[in-house]
Amino acid sequence: MTAAAVLAVSGLAGVHAADPVKAGFVYIGPTGDHGWTYSHDVGRKMLESQSGGKVKTAFVENVPETADAERVFRDLAQKGNKVVFGTSFGYMNQMLKVAKAFPNTIFMHATGYKTSKNLGVYDVRTYEGAYMLGVVAGKMSKGNKLGVVASIPIPEVIRNINAFTIGARSVNPAVTTRVIWVNSWFDPGKEREAALALIAQGSDVLMQNTDSPAVVQAAQEKGVLAFGWDSDMSKFGGKAHLAASVLNWGVIYKKTMDEVQAGTWKSGDLWWGVKEGAVNIESFGPGVPADLKKLAEQRRDDIKSGKLHPFTGPLKDQTGKLILAAGKSYTDPELKKMNFYVEGVEGSIPK
Repeated sequence: MTAAAVLAVSGLAGVHAADPVKAGFVYIGPTGDHGWTYSHDVGRKMLESQSGGKVKTAFVENVPETADAERVFRDLAQKGNKVVFGTSFGYMNQMLKVAKAFPNTIFMHATGYKTSKNLGVYDVRTYEGAYMLGVVAGKMSKGNKLGVVASIPIPEVIRNINAFTIGARSVNPAVTTRVIWVNSWFDPGKEREAALALIAQGSDVLMQNTDSPAVVQAAQEKGVLAFGWDSDMSKFGGKAHLAASVLNWGVIYKKTMDEVQAGTWKSGDLWWGVKEGAVNIESFGPGVPADLKKLAEQRRDDIKSGKLHPFTGPLKDQTGKLILAAGKSYTDPELKKMNFYVEGVEGSIPK
């Protein structure tokens, strides 16, 4: 597609160079959740601040994954936003429908898999962060029992649970992981209850794939250990906070808007990780030994260089069946369809 044709698709043809391009963001939770939505909003602010006045952003928070999301996407398109970012998996069908109705608007859907001429998808390789946290968890656990407070049983979350367990068992083969599903991305009450239940069952290091700091707070209260997820949660966890998997959505937002402004944007699947600076392990707590911090950072560097892929064989599922031969690694399409637990994860995936 020529640059002129891309401009026509994006609705940017005829836009004066001095006019800022408007971008709208739709969030599943509140910007103050200190997790997923917070990290997206940090990325939005970074985009705007680094644009030199060339990008103007707006956002709508607390938008449920229902028909109401369709109304919000339509409204942002009608208000002249040239790009609309939807930041939750459950927005997928609504965004596909609205994208067809607004062919001159670009839509970008986080964590989805459906695309069209003016609808692209993007994601961060959160499993790389989960793997690095697992390395720390495997060394720090005294009872060899880890716990995960999980949100919704989709491949993204299952992949993170597995990566966390693989990372932990790479340094401590005796560890196992228990999972409690809360069926919500952001519900501090349920997250806290799940964390307390895992602690009661003997888990002494917790990870979460939910959005509030409730898990870290519960860990601090009960004298066990936990991690920040999507952002630094150390201020909520005190001594309990071991490290954080921090997402940097800003690099993806900047790339997208640069392409839109240059007339080179094309629909596709953008999946960035450690290599591109989209995820990192940060904010190590004082209780993490220096040699363990060094080990976790070395694993990060190995992921960045391509030397390490968290999902590399030999790999077994939770029944002990070999599912990936030695030296083989899962491809991106395989990772995006993950629907099983690896060896070391207890329980079953909800249907």
